[in-house]
Amino acid sequence: MSVKSLLFVSLLSVFALLCACGEKTGLKEGDADSSAVEGLRVPDDFLPDTTFSSVDTVDFTVENAIEGDYSLKDLIDAYAAFDGKCIFRGTPMRDASFGGSISGTPTQIDVAWRVETENGPDMSNTKHGSWGGGSGWTGQPVYVHWTPEDMDAFRKSNHKVTNDFSDEEIIVGSLCGKVYFINYQTGKLSREPMDAGNPVKGSVSLDPNYKNLYVGQGINSTQPFGCMVFDLLKGERTQFVGSDAKAQRAWNAFDSNAIVAGGYLFWCGENGSIYKYQRSQGGLTRVAVLRYRVGGAAPGVENSLCVYRNYGYFADNMGNVLCVNLNTMRPVWYYNNHDDTDGTIVCCPENGIPYVYTACEVDKQGHDGNCHFVKLNGLTGEKVWETKIPCCRVDTNGKTLDGGMYSTPLVGMGDCAGMLFFNICRNKAGDHPGELTAISTKDGNVLWTVGYEQFAWSSPVAFVNDAGEMYVFTGDASGTVWLVKGLTGEVVCKRQVGNNFESSPVVVGNTAVMGSRGNGIYKFVIK
Repeated sequence: MSVKSLLFVSLLSVFALLCACGEKTGLKEGDADSSAVEGLRVPDDFLPDTTFSSVDTVDFTVENAIEGDYSLKDLIDAYAAFDGKCIFRGTPMRDASFGGSISGTPTQIDVAWRVETENGPDMSNTKHGSWGGGSGWTGQPVYVHWTPEDMDAFRKSNHKVTNDFSDEEIIVGSLCGKVYFINYQTGKLSREPMDAGNPVKGSVSLDPNYKNLYVGQGINSTQPFGCMVFDLLKGERTQFVGSDAKAQRAWNAFDSNAIVAGGYLFWCGENGSIYKYQRSQGGLTRVAVLRYRVGGAAPGVENSLCVYRNYGYFADNMGNVLCVNLNTMRPVWYYNNHDDTDGTIVCCPENGIPYVYTACEVDKQGHDGNCHFVKLNGLTGEKVWETKIPCCRVDTNGKTLDGGMYSTPLVGMGDCAGMLFFNICRNKAGDHPGELTAISTKDGNVLWTVGYEQFAWSSPVAFVNDAGEMYVFTGDASGTVWLVKGLTGEVVCKRQVGNNFESSPVVVGNTAVMGSRGNGIYKFVIK
């Protein structure tokens, strides 16, 4: 019997034993026993292939594109050993553990450099808005520290490398339809920009094992419209994945951030499909796809897949929250969180149990509603607590701006352990249009808020000093950047710099790199 078969039989035995001895915990008849699920806490365990009755709400199909066994190869975090920040929020659990380090008490935010992007083709108002250049939501840059061998390989094979090519590189997708490569130290272009064909709103992904860059288009200014692979060794786009004839939703945008787990690449689409790919240098081969409907409708997924072991978590524009077994691509559990959800789910394990955090917008609820911020058991989908924050929609410049949360929560560290931080759009339902909010992970109680004069979509990041004190850095839609003491909400420094900071920052040491809707990519220094 193979090792994998032995592991499977062992898990089944553990599951059966615990089902016989454990006490039910209020789950519906037909659900897997949560005591059995929670018993699997050995760090190297694959989580079980269970299905809870909540999934009965979901009409889904799993299509295997090619024959074979495409179970995950391992549960290793492929990004942990890589010298850089390759994906949105830094880790598979999207927990932004790339917090920067500073000395003493910071007092100022300086601008080290600013890179000007081109203006894109959508400078005029179209049915999809005006996009211009710079970067938008979520727009987090990649930071990478290349090895000497990588540097030699790029110089020998890539004609797009410039004289300012460096071992420390920033890579960011732009609303102007190009991907920019920037010398982290100097702010000069390290490679010639690469053409993405359409505006890029989401965050690009760098493969931790191959010299591949995964880029999703956000707006269909031109056709074709979809996602793509750039081979960084060749310095060119080597694969384009356009419309999917079997997709149950026509919108083919990919704002979601692609992620590698267990040897495969997973990518959520706004076409109602979740894709699983084999990888090779310069290309992807589809092996499986999950398609689903809830209430007869196929939703789109704009947030990025959060991964814990072999479970993946995502939400969609109808407020559906799903946990999927990445081995089988079948749903494990389902939760209804009321409304459109764009902010990425964050996973935080506690005592061997993965807990996930997510919050919705105020869109389908109408003009007034609540941002439902929930903590769920990541093994079962059971709600631990729910915090309702009143928000509303507003009309501004002829466009409706939804309320609620677009940002991805920041997990507290240092003296802020047990806290979460996020930006939220209160609009006219609160004292300020936008707020930086701190809540307790234990019970969801709001601990403090800092009010903005504009809404805020950017996801906050952390800097921790040598005394273990955490400071939150973030931007808002007015072009202001903020530095706030995490424990108390005291505003340490704020500075009006650019235009709308919708994008999320990437942190390196005592610096943060973040793009603006006003054509600028900035490197900030926290002092």
